[in-house]
Amino acid sequence: MAGSVNKVILIGNLGKDPEVKALQNGGKVANFSIATSETWKDKATGEKKEKTEWHRVVVWNEGLIGIIEKYIKKGDKVYVEGQLQTRKWDKDGVDHYSTEVVLSGFNGSITMLSNARGGGGGDQEGGDAGGGSAPRRAVAGGGGRNNDMDDDIPF
Repeated sequence: MAGSVNKVILIGNLGKDPEVKALQNGGKVANFSIATSETWKDKATGEKKEKTEWHRVVVWNEGLIGIIEKYIKKGDKVYVEGQLQTRKWDKDGVDHYSTEVVLSGFNGSITMLSNARGGGGGDQEGGDAGGGSAPRRAVAGGGGRNNDMDDDIPF
């Protein structure tokens, strides 16, 4: 059995368009934030309550960054799998920390769940950006095939 596991799964909506930056080494990095919300009814007042958490996502995989640039926009609902990483930096003698969900190498994936632009997004091989309503999945480092299963499975 493994000694530890570092895996994060989120389903949420993008708060703004992803930001893609070019790096000095010729690579790219993508950054975006996902909002996850929970709602409940306050037992004392009967009032509907909502709490939203914001999660920073950093993508280092070139294939996923291509998908993000083409298909993912503000408001889109996405399923993200990655790992938690905490960065530390010093600014004016004060230590700052930021914990992020990181998608890099083979350790991350994005599935586009929104149908806002006429389709479920696109897969890593280019795929069809419009048309069907089935979610499309882009897997870091993994050939980017569409992972749709046969819907006739009885269980």
